[in-house]
Amino acid sequence: MPDDTPTADEVWAMLTRLVMYSRDPWRRAVTERTGLPFSQIRVLRRLRNGPMTVKEVAHAAAMDAPAATVAVNKLEELGFVVREVDPTNRRKKQVSITLAGRAVLAQALATPDPAPSSVTTLPDDDLRTLRDILSKIEN
Repeated sequence: MPDDTPTADEVWAMLTRLVMYSRDPWRRAVTERTGLPFSQIRVLRRLRNGPMTVKEVAHAAAMDAPAATVAVNKLEELGFVVREVDPTNRRKKQVSITLAGRAVLAQALATPDPAPSSVTTLPDDDLRTLRDILSKIEN
């Protein structure tokens, strides 16, 4: 009988596929609710813990630098972020989220994100087991 023990990478790939491919309806709902492209919501999310340079924003949001610059420019135009000179290095500018940016981010994060049918149709025992396993690996 062949060994059917899955590898951690195989299980991880299954988890990421499930999440990545089932989030599109939520992303569309966030965009409709806020009027912002999802890429700009990602930028606001990364800025909620403190200021960053545009280069740091790009890295944190998994965007290239030109796309991050475009997103920050638009968010600044809308009053959701501000650019300020870094007090520790006057050659750098830091981007910070504003109160208005925090409000639109809160609106985005409050958008309902129901589980996909592949999860909602699991029997209670399976849901409990899945929850318990995910609790063990949650960071």
